Amino acid sequence: MELNEIKNRFGIIGNDPRLNSAIDTAVQIAGTNLSVLITGESGVGKEVIPKIIHAFSPRKHNNYIAINCGAIPEGTIESELFGHEKGSFTGANEARKGYFEAADKGTIFLDEVGELPLPTQARLLRVLESGEFIRVGSSKAQKTDVRVIAASNINFMHAVREGKFREDLYYRLNAVPIYIPPLRERKGDIHLLFMKFALDFADKYKMPAVRLEPDARTLLEAYRWPGNIRQLKNVAEQISVLESNRQISADVLRKYLPADDPHSLPVRNCDSGTAGNIQDRDIIFKMLFQLREEVDELRAMVGKPDSNVPEIPQVHALPAKLSDMPDFSIVVPSAEVVPVKEETPLTIHDMNDDMIRRALEKHEGRRKAAAAELGISERTLYRKIKELKINDNDKQDEKD
Repeated sequence: MELNEIKNRFGIIGNDPRLNSAIDTAVQIAGTNLSVLITGESGVGKEVIPKIIHAFSPRKHNNYIAINCGAIPEGTIESELFGHEKGSFTGANEARKGYFEAADKGTIFLDEVGELPLPTQARLLRVLESGEFIRVGSSKAQKTDVRVIAASNINFMHAVREGKFREDLYYRLNAVPIYIPPLRERKGDIHLLFMKFALDFADKYKMPAVRLEPDARTLLEAYRWPGNIRQLKNVAEQISVLESNRQISADVLRKYLPADDPHSLPVRNCDSGTAGNIQDRDIIFKMLFQLREEVDELRAMVGKPDSNVPEIPQVHALPAKLSDMPDFSIVVPSAEVVPVKEETPLTIHDMNDDMIRRALEKHEGRRKAAAAELGISERTLYRKIKELKINDNDKQDEKD
């Protein structure tokens, strides 16, 4: 099948040579059983490559199962992947097949594989090497014949050095490496993608498609697109819905593009050695704004605009290191209101603890909603709960 036919079949837009090379590699190795590791920033479209490999493989008539490893709580991930026996843990009212058992003779795609805890990594390595797995609560080894394709946006060599990812598993998964370039390195594809999304939304919302004026196209292609294709699609949808004029100028487009800060979240690719602190800094950053609101409330209670309650320092971007965070200790003057005891300033640990507790309390223990409130993944929230030894009385969202 020709390259353009494959692109049309799987809805791939773009002519970048590295994108074409990734697709060509996927087709070439589809007939083998080699493991594949797909890397690239969040939002670049890594999930289409496993679909191509499966569709052109001898396994195409069997199951294809895609799993987001970062969305499964650490306490249940082994049960999800490898299954469990009846009575193996509280709530296990019947035996259940795991994904590896259900995908026998087929293909399994492990997205965000870098989020797997180390014990689960060891069990995954065994499956890759021998095809054997053991259900949770069982002592009997079972066999499965599964093609494993994995993907992640982490820097694996950094994760290996930090002891967060097994080196032997990395090399076992990386039998065939495929890299998807970020959108900012595919300048020629940006406008093509935008127009495709604009046409899709015009059809969806029954309205004429928006078009970019030359200055807007120049701005579109010059922007860094930290969220890659996912962000571009969101911008195209917002403009399609909110703008009455179908001709979009650069001034109009600029309203939909966040400030282009190369140090901003979400997709720095773990190459600086500081990526492990991103989630903690994100929580602290959010906490600063919460503290500022509390100070404003204190001023209102005191009723003195010129009171000595100090300002919380402005923070316009997350610093590279926690040690670079500004001093935001707050001392509330006793004045004539209520004497305030002198307390030990909040530590970073205290701030994380307090903020996570508040989010869990607000959402009545629902981790999914609390994680969304904090701007972190459920996996990260689960890890912080364990580190801080918080009893959150976990509840499932109604949709779960």
